[in-house]
Amino acid sequence: MGAAATVAALPSFAQETSMNAPKVLRSAFAATHTPKPLRFDPAKLAGLSEKLIRSHWENNYIGSVKTLNVIEGRLASAMQDKDFPPIAYGGLKREELHRVGSVILHEHYFDNLGGDGKPGGEVAKALAQVYGSVAAWEAEFRRTAMSLAGGSGWCVLSLNAATGELRNQWAWDHMHGAVGGLPLLVLDMYEHSYHMDYGSAAAKYLDAFLANVDWNIVDQRFQHARRLTA
Repeated sequence: MGAAATVAALPSFAQETSMNAPKVLRSAFAATHTPKPLRFDPAKLAGLSEKLIRSHWENNYIGSVKTLNVIEGRLASAMQDKDFPPIAYGGLKREELHRVGSVILHEHYFDNLGGDGKPGGEVAKALAQVYGSVAAWEAEFRRTAMSLAGGSGWCVLSLNAATGELRNQWAWDHMHGAVGGLPLLVLDMYEHSYHMDYGSAAAKYLDAFLANVDWNIVDQRFQHARRLTA
């Protein structure tokens, strides 16, 4: 597994912020985030090459983890400087939000790969109830994703903690999802996630992504979110 194997025993940011949240909260600006290993063999995905997945994981995801730690360190230092300019602090806070979103979304993205792409469980029943059928939900998910083709962003199926609604969300710049949205299924539509395999053919990448979704993971997230919002 290469680089992924070297971090297999380390805690993940997604674990800290999702289903396995620690009882003791981490310190603000601790700068101790560590990359989460891939939970599947990237050589065995259908239609997504190992080279693509490893490049995405190593360069984009791990790059965001490292940058988040740098930003947290700078925020910690800025907190000790009473003369630190507000405009410069604002820039750090924007980058903090950007990187937190990138890490969380990338970890959800990779974790919901490695399956057979067949929807099931309680989440499939809920999607059929809300959208009329799972096929109708998928059509809307595809339309939302393709609205980002040629651009940048994320397509996220979420359960909103404030409204209780299941909704496909268009999210740009790692930080434009609806407040209260708990991610269930996350699709990266930035070109780095598919250009190596598909060039500008985003629709073919979308087909490959959906064929590799692990719906057991999506269902676990849904059931956990339902408990949080009950």
